[in-house]
Amino acid sequence: MADPILLDHNATTPVLPEVLDAMLPWLRDGGFGNPSSDHPAGRRARAAVEGARSEVAAALGGSPEGVVFTGSGTEADNLAVIGTCGELAAARIVTTAIEHPAVEGPCARLEGRGATVVRVRPGPGGRVAAEDLVGALSGDTTLATVMLANNETGVLQPVAEVGAAARALGIPVHTDAAQAVGRVPIDVDALDVDLVTVVGHKIGAPKGVGALWVRPGLALRPVLVGGGQERGLRPGTENVAGIVALGVACRLAREGLEARSARVAALRDRLEALLRAGVPGLRVTGEGLPRLCNTLHVRFPGVTGPEVLARAPGVAASTGSACHAGTTEPSGVLVAMGLDRADALGAVRLSIGPATTADEIERAGRWLVEAWRAA
Repeated sequence: MADPILLDHNATTPVLPEVLDAMLPWLRDGGFGNPSSDHPAGRRARAAVEGARSEVAAALGGSPEGVVFTGSGTEADNLAVIGTCGELAAARIVTTAIEHPAVEGPCARLEGRGATVVRVRPGPGGRVAAEDLVGALSGDTTLATVMLANNETGVLQPVAEVGAAARALGIPVHTDAAQAVGRVPIDVDALDVDLVTVVGHKIGAPKGVGALWVRPGLALRPVLVGGGQERGLRPGTENVAGIVALGVACRLAREGLEARSARVAALRDRLEALLRAGVPGLRVTGEGLPRLCNTLHVRFPGVTGPEVLARAPGVAASTGSACHAGTTEPSGVLVAMGLDRADALGAVRLSIGPATTADEIERAGRWLVEAWRAA
């Protein structure tokens, strides 16, 4: 069989040709300079890093001086949470019960050291009610961290509403926008957020590079200590090739966003229609709620998601977050939504990319229906 149809773009994305072309000079052809070196090779590298910083900022509607380059989205999330709260035993964090492990992990670590963590649960569709999040805020809250789009269900969360309420109380707000960049418009001022996580490999850059946008003036402590790179917030010699790649990927994500999102949403809706027609009792997570244009999260009745995917080798998809691959337990996100075990175990996440074709959607839909019938 030829390579399977990739419907797992929320896990990672192929490196875009334009991104690879931009990277290569910084991996060869004399692009070896250290951006901190004061000679021509170093100054060229520094200029490339600063150019990428401007591109990342433009994708977020923020200022370039706020961009801190990191080695991953996980590192950016840790810097946002731990960097804001430090080792304060009295820290109080308001978050959701459906955050990515990269946010939940540092929250849990701080909780183990005495911090208070309030985890607001979503409704059965996967969206956390804005009034519940706003109601959890108080004058002694140190940080609110709410993902912009859930990585499993694709359901968008009420970040702007939380941001507005938190601003009035002087509470910094972080959002993990790993799945949202390039799929929905992002403007840090419209969202009223102070910290935003960006992940390169979700938007056509290679793995191993990310960024945290920090609103200028916000006090943040480094998680790592060392040299003074990235204003001392992320010490270590910059990954110039990776940073250049992230900058180009962010530019491409911003360009043509509206038309690309509309096309991908039409493919998602077609795939949903095919599955609904062929699978009686199919449930669509987040139905009727704002969702990412590329994400279709469904629950097959009477079978488990892994059983369906095992019988559809022509489709490369997942049952949830790649960070939880291999587990036989229901997704924590679906459990937090209050779904029963059998329903949750039938979940499959199908996430479409910009290069996905209509023909691939037709074939994938047919194979998934056949797989469910054979399971």
